[in-house]
Amino acid sequence: MTSPRAPVEWVLAAPDRSAVGIAGRIMSMSSYTATKTQTVSAANAIDYAYRSVGTETDAPPLVLLQHFRGNLDNWDPALVDILVQTRRVITFDNTGVGASTGQTPHTIAEMAHDAVEFLGALGLARVDLLGFSIGSFVAQEIALVRPDLVDRIVLASAAPQGASGIHGWAPDVIQAVGQPEPSPEGYLQVFFTSSPAGLEAGQAAAQRIFGGRTEGHDQPTTWATRLAQYDAVRHWGIPNHASLERVSAITQPVFVANGDSDRMIPPRYSHLLAGLLPDASIKIYPDAAHGFLFQHHEGFAADVNEFLRR
Repeated sequence: MTSPRAPVEWVLAAPDRSAVGIAGRIMSMSSYTATKTQTVSAANAIDYAYRSVGTETDAPPLVLLQHFRGNLDNWDPALVDILVQTRRVITFDNTGVGASTGQTPHTIAEMAHDAVEFLGALGLARVDLLGFSIGSFVAQEIALVRPDLVDRIVLASAAPQGASGIHGWAPDVIQAVGQPEPSPEGYLQVFFTSSPAGLEAGQAAAQRIFGGRTEGHDQPTTWATRLAQYDAVRHWGIPNHASLERVSAITQPVFVANGDSDRMIPPRYSHLLAGLLPDASIKIYPDAAHGFLFQHHEGFAADVNEFLRR
């Protein structure tokens, strides 16, 4: 989803002493919220917008690959600020997304090659990947075409290429998140459950994501990016048993995760993916939808850090 210019419009007003208000004030001081956007020019003539948080350690940097229509501002700073405690974390806009130049590709394969170009521009020879939603598709493809570049992989809300039943999203899902002007109602509807806990978590996450940063916002994603990314999603979901076989070539350790109520990429596809991978573990988070990693940011970040330390 794109990041609005007036973040307060994305959440209901909350009293200053509420948990949501307190969380918003705390996150306004977080490291990711204060991190400035940088630009690097790659060999493919694309200028990539990115943010780098933390310092170099012996561990490979963790590169985050964003969801459908998301940009640099759509990462939950609460999640990033826990991940960065053990390693450098890098977020970026792929080609044509947000403040990065060029035109957004219409296939996951092209997006993966563009991501590799970005990593090369930063001089990164070995990385860990955390791919979320469409970013999890890109992460799988990077691991297949450039296995020497990837150490460990986290796949959040993921599905394997060619799985039956994911040739596009359910009508109500794409209606909620695929309109020319994204709405807060659509975001909350798809990313969080309708239970009291889910609604509360959604409001708190929206406050952190859309209300924490006060300056230096990324450029919104465009309608052309939305169309190209959904073309890529549909191409990825064309049923194809040969494509399913490709996944077995990913030999790196993989942590697959999802929410138990994700309607955008149902957890059965995460189970299928984990079963196809030679070295995978899986965890499904309770009372959570597509944004489970933001709702359960503390638990998910702890699980990711533990997986990366093994």
